[in-house]
Amino acid sequence: MFLGAACLYPRLAPQPMSEDSLLEGPPEPTNEWYTVAKISGVKLCQAYRQQRSCDFIAAVPANLYGPGDRFDTQSGHVVPSLMVRAHNARIERASSCRSGAPARRVVSSFMHVDDCADALVFLMQTYSDPRIINVGSGEEVSIAELARTICRVVGYSGELAFDATKPDGMPRKLLNSSRIKEMGWWRRVELHEGLRQTYRWALDNGLLRSEELTAVETVIR
Repeated sequence: MFLGAACLYPRLAPQPMSEDSLLEGPPEPTNEWYTVAKISGVKLCQAYRQQRSCDFIAAVPANLYGPGDRFDTQSGHVVPSLMVRAHNARIERASSCRSGAPARRVVSSFMHVDDCADALVFLMQTYSDPRIINVGSGEEVSIAELARTICRVVGYSGELAFDATKPDGMPRKLLNSSRIKEMGWWRRVELHEGLRQTYRWALDNGLLRSEELTAVETVIR
């Protein structure tokens, strides 16, 4: 199995994005290099199937989040990065939290990593086709609403500030997952519950600043 990414579809692909949209238009410029690499992997799988009769398949998951992610505001994905910022803002009692994310109007789809793993095992057991297949949650959320939901999960009630200097990327990334749903698979973890589980995992594994440490730092200063 080869894993693609939602950004391998054209920037202005019809929404929700179906597998037929592959190579139907230019990619999002900020992802162009990553897009080319992912498409190359898909085409390599298809070539091996055709030339060597290898049972290679390619799946395209939605944006993933959950336990095991990188909780870093500089190099982490959007969900853990927002969690770190909201968590720090809460324990510092900051009046506002800078999201680090681009414009709030960007809309995307997120899937819990456990759902993705379940779907990939399902496909390895039931799917054999040269066509790529989408693995999405069917939910979509704006970056603004995602940030607000994360703030509620973390317990932060201050204001949110979005970084207008960052590029927006694709304006909307919703996968059409009708094919895998017709095969009998559907995601189980709702976004809010998944975010709550992820935040608890990060706390339990010491990936976020503790409130006790913050209190000591304040006294030292």
